[in-house]
Amino acid sequence: QVSDKIQILASTKDVNVTSYYAKSCNFYGLQFHPEVTHSDFGEKILKNFSVDICGCSQTWTSKLFVENTVKKLQNTIGDDKVILGLSGGVDSTVAGVLIHRAIGKKLTCVFVDNGLLRKNEFEAVLESYKNLCLNIIGVDSKDKFYKDLFGKIDPEEKRKSIGKVFIKVFEEQANKIGDIKWLAQGTIYPDVIESAGAASGKAEVIKSHHNVGGLPEKMQFELVEPLKELFKDDK
Repeated sequence: QVSDKIQILASTKDVNVTSYYAKSCNFYGLQFHPEVTHSDFGEKILKNFSVDICGCSQTWTSKLFVENTVKKLQNTIGDDKVILGLSGGVDSTVAGVLIHRAIGKKLTCVFVDNGLLRKNEFEAVLESYKNLCLNIIGVDSKDKFYKDLFGKIDPEEKRKSIGKVFIKVFEEQANKIGDIKWLAQGTIYPDVIESAGAASGKAEVIKSHHNVGGLPEKMQFELVEPLKELFKDDK
């Protein structure tokens, strides 16, 4: 006990405070990672906190998430058209399937060859998407990305360059389609965390993801990101 306001809950031989409780604000702090596999009783600690202290109901399921997200997308988007930036990966593909369930043919997916893909990846990804029944456009924009990246060395500057050019390509495609209001992305929560400093100015940047911290300040779209509160393994 360090004061009448702070209660030490756990210590180790080397660290005096590994967890504590601040009574005045009902705040708990941990100096270790209970979620990693080699933490003793880590799962129990997390369950005690989330269920016993926070009162979480443990009713979340992936099926329920899909149902609620589709309804939310329908309410948010309405009769508007959406353009989705596909990467060929899990995140944007799941986002595309969810949005397609919500609005059907009003969704157009764009897969961009930015010149940084693996050999034959552009063609292979487009082929793999044929079975998903999504309305997909493949766009070869290598030269645009090469031109904007030319002379840039700093990784953060490169990421921002890529994000900026992606938006330009999406805007060009949206103008061809017409009446596109929304840009959909497969942003997940780690993208937001790692880009936090760039996005909010309140945290240290790990790296700016082109779909978060790498986005330009002004765009002709509003963003829709149905996965932005999920971690990778939640999907």
